[in-house]
Amino acid sequence: MTEDTFIDLRSDTVTKPSLAMREAAKTAEVGDDVHRDDPTVNELERQAAQLVGMEAALYVPSGTMGNQIAVNVHTNPGQEILLERESHIYRWELAGASWISGLQTRTIDAGDRCVPTGEAVAEGIVEEDLHRPGTGLLSLENTHNYRGGVAVPKAHLDAAATAAHKADVPVHLDGARIFNAAVALDVPAADLLEHVDTVNFCLSKGLGAPVGSILAGEEGFIEEARRVRKLLGGGMRQAGMIAAPGLLSLENVDRLAEDHENAERLAAGLDAFDGFEVPDPDTNIVLAHTEGADLTAAALVDACEEAGVGASPFDTYITRFTTHLDVDADDVDAALSRIEGALTALPAE
Repeated sequence: MTEDTFIDLRSDTVTKPSLAMREAAKTAEVGDDVHRDDPTVNELERQAAQLVGMEAALYVPSGTMGNQIAVNVHTNPGQEILLERESHIYRWELAGASWISGLQTRTIDAGDRCVPTGEAVAEGIVEEDLHRPGTGLLSLENTHNYRGGVAVPKAHLDAAATAAHKADVPVHLDGARIFNAAVALDVPAADLLEHVDTVNFCLSKGLGAPVGSILAGEEGFIEEARRVRKLLGGGMRQAGMIAAPGLLSLENVDRLAEDHENAERLAAGLDAFDGFEVPDPDTNIVLAHTEGADLTAAALVDACEEAGVGASPFDTYITRFTTHLDVDADDVDAALSRIEGALTALPAE
């Protein structure tokens, strides 16, 4: 790393494909995926399904599309989807459940637990009647992005899913970073997903692929999902060129532990700054709370950018820093040094 290199901690989506991924894209065997003729896509879907313990999988351009396809297939227009209050589907997917699937959304605040208790799920589910839409889907999230990359324990997922299934309500998991959770909890991803019906996970976040996500579930569900993908414009042709790097990304699961270690290093350094409160991260997301420093997230992000460090505003006084495979321990130390200098240079109130 040179002194003028920008250290990008805005997200783990900013990684650049490795030379091996670029070569794989160049040499990939391809076909028309809409006709299911692309052998590289087919192999990616096969391996991905196996990795998460599902019968089948579908390669989609983005995590948002994967989530919205799942929501659509699981429900009927006029039903409602039950979600955690700060979940990605509710907070950051442009009201897609309403626009695309004609659903009402209703939320449960699970707080630091991130997933509602079984009791809360049972109380939240409603049956359709003359006045109310029935609950058509429970959506969970692991890791939980907005709460700071929390790795939700299997027991919590199981309790929520079991309560939903008792009411004949299916369960979708937004598992954009499910492998971060699996590594942090030292539990295979397939075990974490034992009691959910479908899962969406990203290849283009911690796993480092340039593009794409995977939606997995039962074979019949994936067949219908394939049709909805086409409806949403997600039918791809010679997609093996982007699926080939995705295949290589599946080999990056174990190295996520390095990102977690770097996140801990970063959190400890940020927490030492005057007025900063930075909880110990579970995974690769670090949330810096700066109200005690009378420093808004917008001001901190601007100062970081001027110093050559990328960060993302999350709330008025919360800034997100995310470690990934393009950042090592030396980069973390350099980022901390730059941020410290930027804070020193800020004008006094």
